[in-house]
Amino acid sequence: MELNNKSLFREKCFVNGNWIESSSGKTLEVNNPATLEIIGKVPNFSREETQSAIKDADDAFHSWKNTTAKERSLILKKWSDLIIKNVDDLAKIMTIEQGKPIAEAKGEILMGASYIEFYAEEAKRVYGDIIPDPRPGKRIVIIKQPVGVVGAITPWNFPNSMITRKCAAALAVGCTTVVKPASQTPFSALAVAELAKIAGFPDGVFNIITGSAKEIGMELTKNPKVKKISFTGSTEVGKILMEQSASTVKKISMELGGHAPFIVFEDADIDEAVAGALQSKFRNSGQTCICTNRIFAHENVYDIFLEKFTNEVKKIKVGNGLEEGIVSGPLIDQSSLEKVIDHVKDAVNVGAKISVGGDVHPLGGNFYQPTVLSNVSTKAKITFEETFGPVAPVYKFSNDDEVIRMANDTPYGLASYFYSRDIGRVWKVAEALEYGIVSINNGLPTIAEVPFGGVKESGMGREGSRYGLDDYLIIKYISMGGI
Repeated sequence: MELNNKSLFREKCFVNGNWIESSSGKTLEVNNPATLEIIGKVPNFSREETQSAIKDADDAFHSWKNTTAKERSLILKKWSDLIIKNVDDLAKIMTIEQGKPIAEAKGEILMGASYIEFYAEEAKRVYGDIIPDPRPGKRIVIIKQPVGVVGAITPWNFPNSMITRKCAAALAVGCTTVVKPASQTPFSALAVAELAKIAGFPDGVFNIITGSAKEIGMELTKNPKVKKISFTGSTEVGKILMEQSASTVKKISMELGGHAPFIVFEDADIDEAVAGALQSKFRNSGQTCICTNRIFAHENVYDIFLEKFTNEVKKIKVGNGLEEGIVSGPLIDQSSLEKVIDHVKDAVNVGAKISVGGDVHPLGGNFYQPTVLSNVSTKAKITFEETFGPVAPVYKFSNDDEVIRMANDTPYGLASYFYSRDIGRVWKVAEALEYGIVSINNGLPTIAEVPFGGVKESGMGREGSRYGLDDYLIIKYISMGGI
């Protein structure tokens, strides 16, 4: 891999300020999903090695929590600046190990840096309260303190920004972190660890370990020194981690699966709705947790929306993300491809029509054609299961109440989208949708300044915004008498 800064490509874990291999010598291979070539290897850490990393983080916590907010802020800001300075190399690493187009990868890197910059500023604004005491001679003081060691388990679809969004908030308030990145995309995580070291984080404050998700996850959830678990991934795995964390009653935040509806009302600007649907559905080849999964178009605009949307999808250029002009890259692995194939086949079997795509891409490998399905039955798997691929099913609806019911008919509640110009409808629908995020006339709602998270089986807690600090803080009530 040719990089301007060759030190960013690391094949070792980062623990207590040092680059280390597994004591067993065991490694995990990492593949390029576009070419299927082996990129490199990373250590396969054991549960015992995870335990040691946690101890280092716990030792570091006792000094890091006592640094001033301004000190922590300055280090975070330097980390953000270094990420921006190395954006080209970081994006190249991401594209090679994850597959997303290079322009999209750069966008994620800059988004990741924006979280760090935001929390560098918010570090200085962790305020408490003075509450008037109704009793004479007493005072009530409320302070906020860091929870302790944070175990962060991050996904492969956003291998940079999911780390920075979690860790920037945690580090800003005085927590230390042990990060377990997805095995498919560890090099993006190790690259930001190299920059964290240069930025000046003390040894043990920020740690990256790789290896078995089961073994590492078990230790992070069971170890009493870990006070908080932050996880982004599937609902199924999230439930397991919640159960495991219960034994030590940890603070947890979960950003889990989604099944986002995208509603086009009859008064919508159709061209804007088409553009928003393209952004929301096909970003990262449909492999985002807030990606549109079900498109509902009003019967009066269904045909024109479907026609315009299909015509735009036909223009999507598929290929290796390093090539110029590529909009859609490969799926992450063969199992993801097989799920997409199954969902499309099932939808067609129960009546859906293929407007465009509908098959494995001629490039082969993990590539699938950007696909639009019409006349989709509500009995199809794609109606109820998250596809996580470049497939857009389009449904028809007749009235507001019907589409709200259809949109909410899912155990998930992460993100939702709708297009309308009617202010009364905007308020009614926004309040009725059972989702943590409601995006109106906007296909890309995620920025550092907003609270990101879901309801129902899409998780709990919030990341980003000032509210994102709360998940890494405890509230302490101090009662003072004798005054």
